[in-house]
Amino acid sequence: MLVVPIAFDSFGVRSMSTFVKTKDVKILIDGSAALGPRRYGLPPTKEEFEALKACKRNIIEVGEIADVLIVTHYHYDHHPYAWDEELYSIYKNKIILAKDVNKEINASGRRRGKVFESKVKKYSKLEYADGKSFEFGNTLISFSEAVWHGDVGTKVGKVIMVYVEESKDSFLFGSDAQSLSDKKALDFVKEKDPKLLIVDGYPTIFVGWKVEEKNFLNAKENLKEAIRSISAEKIILDHHIVRDSDYKEKMRDVFEVAEELDKDVITAAEFLNVDNLFLEAWRKEIKDGKIKVNVENYFARLSEKIKKEIERN
Repeated sequence: MLVVPIAFDSFGVRSMSTFVKTKDVKILIDGSAALGPRRYGLPPTKEEFEALKACKRNIIEVGEIADVLIVTHYHYDHHPYAWDEELYSIYKNKIILAKDVNKEINASGRRRGKVFESKVKKYSKLEYADGKSFEFGNTLISFSEAVWHGDVGTKVGKVIMVYVEESKDSFLFGSDAQSLSDKKALDFVKEKDPKLLIVDGYPTIFVGWKVEEKNFLNAKENLKEAIRSISAEKIILDHHIVRDSDYKEKMRDVFEVAEELDKDVITAAEFLNVDNLFLEAWRKEIKDGKIKVNVENYFARLSEKIKKEIERN
């Protein structure tokens, strides 16, 4: 099984877009990307817009060859804006497995999901996947029931998680479960026991402000339990968490648990052996001229690496 991160926060944009290829099927999970409208009171830098353009190009190239497209929830960094026909083009003539818009969803998600439904059902097979499993040859794609997008009861709503199994190989995509804050998310990971795990990290930048510290501590304990319990020796921790430059210090105990077990907790960029590009976390420093990045050179290397990974396998 091949798993390739396509667009992530460690590549400079808000996204968790991931490509999975087995002998039977090619899958693109959450084929979209976006930018944070405000951070530190500042709009996105030109470097972020350059990264977004490059990531969308990579998503489209991979989406065109995918057989199955998955949408875990209806935030715009996980599914396209209604006006983004360029991104919507990859959803044409595909099998689409998506979060149910009729149950376990908040009002905002339902509205966005209904727009998505109205657009894709014209030209693709759309099936709601919450709690279901689908077989493609010897490949099994299973979905969790809806779990909370972070802390239990959050107004942000719920997501579905994705498990892909082929023979003895397996992969689990945690979507925006934010360090498995919801015990149901943790239970799904432990039950499936994947060989590779991608999980959204807790939004540590909001602790003590928008979220309570006790919730953060609970999420860390759940993530540590997952690391201890599953077979995966590599855990990709990315998305919300890397918007905080101090995330490693705040998550030190998680990294220590992984180190004790000789496991790697890494970003999507580190998984592909490229530098982290934390553009949102660096927004103020970039605006002030304290950090300079060459986005064009970065994506020339990253895009080539993604292409080679997919072609090689």
